Amino acid sequence: MEPYAEVEESYRRFADEAADSPTFAAWAAAVAEDPEVVAWIRTLPELKQQPNLVFAAARHHGVPAPGPYDDLRAALLGDSGALRATILARATQTNEVGRLATLVPAFTRFPGPLALLEVGSSAGLCLYPDRWGYRWTTDSGDVVLGDEPLLPCRVKGPAPLPSALPDVAWRGGIDLHPLDVTDADHTAWLETLVWPEQDERRTRLVRAIDVARTDPPVVVAGDLVAELPAMVERASAYGTVVVFHSAVVAYLPPPRRLEFDTLVRDLVAAGKCHWVSNEGKRVLPSVTASGPPIPAEHPTFVLGIDGQMVAQTHGHGRAMRWTA
Repeated sequence: MEPYAEVEESYRRFADEAADSPTFAAWAAAVAEDPEVVAWIRTLPELKQQPNLVFAAARHHGVPAPGPYDDLRAALLGDSGALRATILARATQTNEVGRLATLVPAFTRFPGPLALLEVGSSAGLCLYPDRWGYRWTTDSGDVVLGDEPLLPCRVKGPAPLPSALPDVAWRGGIDLHPLDVTDADHTAWLETLVWPEQDERRTRLVRAIDVARTDPPVVVAGDLVAELPAMVERASAYGTVVVFHSAVVAYLPPPRRLEFDTLVRDLVAAGKCHWVSNEGKRVLPSVTASGPPIPAEHPTFVLGIDGQMVAQTHGHGRAMRWTA
């Protein structure tokens, strides 16, 4: 998803990306062809126009999903101000732990113990790769690591699937507005952000919240570019620092993305950390350009290690094609 694209383009892209949620795919496609709704969305600040946020806010205010587009349309165009206020106050802070199935093969390439530092960490639910099991389905059969519940992932290519869970010594994060896993309102919003028809993701979210509550991470409120150097230094006392993010940098304005790219590459070059990125193919052009060309019409995330593309991944972690 590209939050800074024109509204029609953003919603058309999201309709493709949300193919595994028929409701959201249909809603996004309909919005893109509805001039009145597009005009309403354009009255929002640019970053607040994104489909995930608009749809979640509508659901928060009672629009049923699954449900018809007409209900969404009526809620937006008939809004008295409450729905808009939710959009302005909230953010799409999804913590999809399913992505760990694509991140763990990258994490385990570094010597442990690891000090995991997630930028854009939200509630920090993805900071627990050692608390989940994994089932990677390859052409040669299943590779299983850890205990139930297993996070599933279809794998193509010569992915270096690990034989041991990561050794994590420290977990920390940076977020403009961290979510608190002990706050019922915060966790309810996280559940609202799970797409319709995706009950498995919702079940995982509930467990992930329970895991985080037993061992809360160190999450600092602040700008990810401004806070990163100091947090890397703080994490270095505990082990090999791995800075990572998934579906986060897309929410930075393009110039700020470039600033982040330059900063983290400098930290890697100085030996202060490693970098695992997992973003849409257009978000970090320098990483995407380091791998095989991706067709324009193909929606995918790009997994990078220290700035080099190593795989194409499903946005919620259900598939990975290793390319390195």
